[in-house]
Amino acid sequence: QVQLVESGGGLVQPGGSLRLSCAASERIFNIYVMGWYRQAPGKQREWVAQFTQGLRDYEDSVKGRFTISRDNAKNTLYLQMNKLKPEDTAVYYCRYANYWGKGTLVTVSS
Repeated sequence: QVQLVESGGGLVQPGGSLRLSCAASERIFNIYVMGWYRQAPGKQREWVAQFTQGLRDYEDSVKGRFTISRDNAKNTLYLQMNKLKPEDTAVYYCRYANYWGKGTLVTVSS
């Protein structure tokens, strides 16, 4: 049973930046999908960015603003979020294979 713990969320002004982290309790492997999802109030959970067998992929609305990265030695996934917009406000979840974290809240507001 892999446990995932997200951190780094918070309140930020539009145009600001945040870096999310997701620490896994066990060694992570590139053969499994690992990525970030988000769920805004009143909306369904949606995919944001992920690694699929080592290749990065992004949802269109975050391309050029968000960067996903990973440190396998630390069993940690990251999401660098720049140029944040109010519509990025959501709970952000980490996923590894079929495991999910509990999420971290990102609020973009002035």
